[in-house]
Order: sequence, then structure tokens, then C-alpha cells
Amino acid sequence: MPEFFKAAKVADVPDPGRLTLEVDERLVVLLHVGGEFFCIDDVCTHDGGPLGDGELSNFEVACPRHGAKFDIRNGRALTMPATEPTLSHQVKVEGDDILVCLNHE
Repeated sequence: MPEFFKAAKVADVPDPGRLTLEVDERLVVLLHVGGEFFCIDDVCTHDGGPLGDGELSNFEVACPRHGAKFDIRNGRALTMPATEPTLSHQVKVEGDDILVCLNHE
């Protein structure tokens, strides 16, 4: 059975907005867009840039180093120079708590 970790409170992440945090010793970005929460690794697969510091536009986040864009819903790389996805993680909301289940692919 998947293990969910309490990551944050709903009020901690504005809509639209993001929060970089550590979940079970892994650095991730929790994103809130259109009333939905998403979670991806805080790493650009092109050069390891911090996606949590990048520009968020709709369901895309851009790496602040070279501009590679990723789909926050599934981690898919959308533009060069990134060609590989970043990991996405399952998110659920229980009351005021945001819970994350890490994907260890």
C-alpha cells in the first residue's frame, strides 16, 4: 500500500503558487493551480536546476537556468533543452492537510 506523507497545509500554498519542501528526505515542489495540487521533483532533468524557483504559468513550470518547461501534472518535459521528465508524485487533500506519496521510479 502506498505511503502518504503530510507535506503542508492547504493554506500554505496560494492558488496559483508553489512551495518547495522536503518529503521523506526528497526535495519536491508542491504546486497549486486551478484548485488542484500537484507535486514534482525539484530538479530539472537537463542540468539539475531548481524547478521551485522557476516561472509558473498555468500547468507549466520553467527551469530558471535554461528555460526548459515541464508539465506539473505529470512531470513531462515540454521544451528543450530538457528531454527527460522529472518525477511526479501522487497528491491528495484530507481536510486542511496536503499529503504526498513519493514515486520512486
